[in-house]
Amino acid sequence: MRLDKFLKVSRLIKRRTVAKDVSEQGRVLINGREAKPSSTVKVGDEITVQFGQKLVTIRVERLAETTRKEEAATMYTVVKEEPIAKSSGLDW
Repeated sequence: MRLDKFLKVSRLIKRRTVAKDVSEQGRVLINGREAKPSSTVKVGDEITVQFGQKLVTIRVERLAETTRKEEAATMYTVVKEEPIAKSSGLDW
């Protein structure tokens, strides 16, 4: 499954166009590597997304072409959430 579609279907990001933009800005990693919107997501992959001043890392548990709102969170497990230190100059 494409990264931008996974982010939308799992409801980590509400719109596919926003997921595409975030990926193109270099704010998404799959297994530690920068990912494009068309990158393939597989079960077991770890995806890190930069949301403002926070990094969220999730593990892909299952893939689905569509999902109901109540079931979206079963597509992944949150591995960690961490704030980005303003003074660290983190540029990835």
